[in-house]
Amino acid sequence: MSQMQTRRRLLTMLAAASAAGPAHAPRVLAAEGVLETTSVRLPKVLGVCVSPQYVAEELLRAEGFSDIRYVEIPATAVAEAIGRGKLDFGLNYAPLLISAIDAGESLTVLAGIHVGCFELFAKEDISNVAGLRGRRVGVQDWGSTAHVLVALMAAHVGLDPVNDIRWVTDPFVKPIEQFVERNIDAVLGFPPQPQDLRARHIGHVIVNSTMDHPWSQYFCCMLGANREYVQNHPVATKRVMRAILKATDLCATEPTRVARQIVEGGFTPRYDYALQTFNEVPYDKWREYDPEDTIRFYALRMREGGFIKASPQKIIADGTDWRFLNELKHELKA
Repeated sequence: MSQMQTRRRLLTMLAAASAAGPAHAPRVLAAEGVLETTSVRLPKVLGVCVSPQYVAEELLRAEGFSDIRYVEIPATAVAEAIGRGKLDFGLNYAPLLISAIDAGESLTVLAGIHVGCFELFAKEDISNVAGLRGRRVGVQDWGSTAHVLVALMAAHVGLDPVNDIRWVTDPFVKPIEQFVERNIDAVLGFPPQPQDLRARHIGHVIVNSTMDHPWSQYFCCMLGANREYVQNHPVATKRVMRAILKATDLCATEPTRVARQIVEGGFTPRYDYALQTFNEVPYDKWREYDPEDTIRFYALRMREGGFIKASPQKIIADGTDWRFLNELKHELKA
C-alpha cells in the first residue's frame, strides 16, 4: 500500500473516531486563539505502548501543525531531551519523568496516557517477587526504568533491593537476550517484549502491571512537555494534547487499524504483537485515573528507595500542570 493510500485511510478513520473530532474543531479552535507555533517535535523510539504519539501525526495536522518532526532517540533519554529543549513533547514512563523533574530538568507532566504494559518475567522456579531474593535480575543500566520498577516491586514485598537482589548489567547484551539465554533469572519487559516471550514460552509472568495491584492502579506512560514550550505556547500545547488524547482513544477503539499503521510507519516490526498490545493495555483510562495520584505514588516510593531527593509534594508542585487535561476531559467526553 502506498504512503498516500495509508494517509488517506488514516484520515478517514480519524474523521469518524470521535464526536469531538475534526468536524467540531473549528468552533473549539476559534475559542482558543491562534497557534503560537506550527512546529512540534516528538520522540521516535522502538516500542508499541507509546503509539499515541505516532498515531497523532494526522490529528496534529488537523490541529494546524505543519512542521511535525519525530526525533530518533532511546526511550531512556526522552525525559532529559524534553527537559533540555531537544524535544517538545513525549510519552515516557512515570518514574523516568519523575527522575528528570527531581534532577531539575525543565519538564512538565501534563497527563496520564495508559495503565499497565510492563511485565516481570522469571524462571519457572520463581513464583513471585519475594522469590527474587538472591537471584539475578537483568537491567540495561543502573537507574533505568526496569531497575527502578523492579526495585520498587521488591521493596513493596519487603525485600532490600540493594542487598537481596543480584543486579546484572551488560553494555553489550540486552537483558531480554540474557533472559532468553538463561543467563539471568528475571527481566522486566515492555511491549512487544512480553508478547514475544509468551509466544516463545520463555519463562512466566510474576507481575503484570495491567492486572496486578498496586501497579494496575496507576498510569505507566504519561505525557511530558518542555516547560518553556508550555509557558510560551499554551494554545499549541492544548492542541498537541488534544491530538495525543484522541490518538489514545483510537488505540482503544480501533486497535487493528492502529496496529497496521504503526507497522507501516516503521515504529514496530510485528503486527500481531502490536495488535495484542492494544487489546491488552488499557488505553481507555486517561479520563478516569488521576495522574497526580500516579506521580505521588511513584515519587514517594522512589524517595524511600533513594532514587530521588525531592518530596512527592515538591515533584508535583515543580513538575506538573493539569489545567489543559481538565479542560480536555470536559471537551472530549466519551
